[in-house]
Amino acid sequence: MKIAFYGSSLLSSYWNGAATYYRGLLKALAALGYEISFYEPDILDRQRHRDIAPPDWCEVVVYPATDAGLRAVVAQASRADVVVKASGVGFADDWLLGAIMTAAREDTLRIWWDVDAPATLAEIQDDVSHPLRSTLPKLDLVLTYGGGDPVVVAYRALGRPRTIRLPLISAMLPIWPS
Repeated sequence: MKIAFYGSSLLSSYWNGAATYYRGLLKALAALGYEISFYEPDILDRQRHRDIAPPDWCEVVVYPATDAGLRAVVAQASRADVVVKASGVGFADDWLLGAIMTAAREDTLRIWWDVDAPATLAEIQDDVSHPLRSTLPKLDLVLTYGGGDPVVVAYRALGRPRTIRLPLISAMLPIWPS
């Protein structure tokens, strides 16, 4: 099973605390047999501040922060069985979300990974035209590690009934199709 993960950075935790838990989760998924590609933009000097070399358990694609770079990595979503778009990528986030979900095959599992759910929800709560609001009903799953039950309730109220806080994800991994 192929996973396409679009996030801020796997190689650098420079201004990017999410890198540490991306690494743990994706390494564990790779150990279960998943084939993972992580797509990260070349922004914010992260490539000059790498904490790790590209790992052997995940293909890391660093793309230029340009329209052409975006189009190239979005096209890869059509080859994945699971597509994950994380919040806070840092470059063209709203466009990237819509484009990835459009490019994904009909049978692809679509996941929104919210790295700062309270902030995201505060931003979209009263903005019915926000791109995430229109995308939520098309997603299969929302994952978040923070905010507790209020975040789960808020996402469900916005139209995404399947929302899981990350402490529960370890119990879910073995039941994903492989």
